[in-house]
Amino acid sequence: MRGFFRILLVYWFILPGSYLFYAQNTDSLRKVYNDKAKPDTIRLKALNIIASSYRENNPDTAIMLAKTGLELAEKTKLKSCQIYSFITLGTAFFNKGNYPKSLEYDLDALKIAEETNNKQYKEVCYINIGNVYSIQTDYTKALDYYFKSLKISEEIGDKKKVSDCYNNIGNVYIELADYAKALKYYLKTLKFCEETNDKQGVGACYGNIALAYNYQLNFPKALEYYLKSLTHFKEFKDKSGTVFCYNSISELYISLSDFKKSIKYADSALYIIKEIGDINMERYSYEYLAEAYARINRYKEAYEYHIKCKQLTDSIFNTENSKQLGDLKTNFEVEKKEAELKVKSEAEQDKLKAIASEEKKRQQIIIAAVTGILVVVIIFSLFLLKRFRITQKQKAIIEQQKQKVDEAYNMLHEKNKEVMDSIRYAKRIQIVLITSEKYITSSLNRLIK
Repeated sequence: MRGFFRILLVYWFILPGSYLFYAQNTDSLRKVYNDKAKPDTIRLKALNIIASSYRENNPDTAIMLAKTGLELAEKTKLKSCQIYSFITLGTAFFNKGNYPKSLEYDLDALKIAEETNNKQYKEVCYINIGNVYSIQTDYTKALDYYFKSLKISEEIGDKKKVSDCYNNIGNVYIELADYAKALKYYLKTLKFCEETNDKQGVGACYGNIALAYNYQLNFPKALEYYLKSLTHFKEFKDKSGTVFCYNSISELYISLSDFKKSIKYADSALYIIKEIGDINMERYSYEYLAEAYARINRYKEAYEYHIKCKQLTDSIFNTENSKQLGDLKTNFEVEKKEAELKVKSEAEQDKLKAIASEEKKRQQIIIAAVTGILVVVIIFSLFLLKRFRITQKQKAIIEQQKQKVDEAYNMLHEKNKEVMDSIRYAKRIQIVLITSEKYITSSLNRLIK
């Protein structure tokens, strides 16, 4: 795989049971919050539930409401409500892609959870913090927090969260290129999903396991699990998951040198992509089609799909976006340093540099390989285009020459006809003259006698 597919990070917002009572519609919760006759504890919990309901679809609203809830919680000194508000803020900023802010609020929530020794909240905070560090590619810290969450989950017997920890730990090991360990934790997650009859979870696990086998270059096993995953996604009519599998299988068949099947699955992905409008997935389908067609020497189709892929890529990663991403990265690095509570030890620094260096080398090799293939395809396409143009010119010249030859032939034929007619006419005259001479000679001879 080329790092295109994002593996799911399980981000928890699972809070203690007292809040579940308020899992009602927003209107009824607003009435509870606006009813000042009710205790502040009840009103605050209602507000927190409302805020959390917006954290994914409208994170800005979630942030505004959570900050209001946090102010009230701090006034009333309700620690559990403060934690809830901090977690809502952390989740909302995570969904906005502002990871330094997300980390800041997650750490605030964890601080209170540790002060009050609330294991359920610590369990939630640890994995959420781990997710932020994972997104920031700080894999050492990500693993540290995932294992802390796993330990608490095992202590309190929360099997679902144990499974989620396994999944996220597997994700980190994929990024660290330790595919054997990643596979180990993905298989543990699969076992839990099978035991709980979580069919959608099973389908996702199959995809992760296939990815691990793919990175290990065990293509037959990878194909087996991708096909299993595809079956599950189709069963639940999950179009995004189905496209994920089609594209993965298409790329895998390129590795197996079965280019016709690669084209078949990429085309299947494009058919669904047209319905759901996922241009990011679409550009990768075009990439696999371009590569597959190039490998079977159908350079015209390869060139056309390469152009389509490039056009979509340019539309996503244009110059303005690149500048914004560069600015965001700079701000992100500064805020990350400010958010960290501990200074990294020299050993951690060396380890992280080594990991980053290896990852950078791997990415450079992949980019160089892909670039090389595309350059070859483009050069060959231009060569074919040039040869086509030369052939067309030669054909036109030959046609012109043929026309001239035909015209010359017709003229010669006319001349030849004129000559032959003249010869025939002369011959007739000659015959007439010769006959007359014989007659005259014969007549003279008779007279002489």
